[in-house]
Amino acid sequence: MADFIDGTAFNYEQGQRARKLFAAVVLAALDDAIADDKKYGNGPEQIARWARSRDGREVLSCAGIDPNERVVKGLMEFVAKGVRTSVALSREESERRHAAELEAEAA
Repeated sequence: MADFIDGTAFNYEQGQRARKLFAAVVLAALDDAIADDKKYGNGPEQIARWARSRDGREVLSCAGIDPNERVVKGLMEFVAKGVRTSVALSREESERRHAAELEAEAA
């Protein structure tokens, strides 16, 4: 019985690591689309094309993201904002956004 539990825990951890790996691929695709947007002005279209492709849908699914049209629109909006994923995920950016929301509520 203990071997079964250990094996299940190991498989779960492996699955979580794989999901994180695919999530990193999604973040890299977002960064590439943001770079394309700054250089050529077609970033949102690029990420939408990738997310709707067979490979994009597979990567999104493996990352634990349902590859539906709502997600595609969200990815396009993120790219249109032009904030790199590393900056968007940083603590400073999160605190800055939170402070701006509090400031907007107070006004």
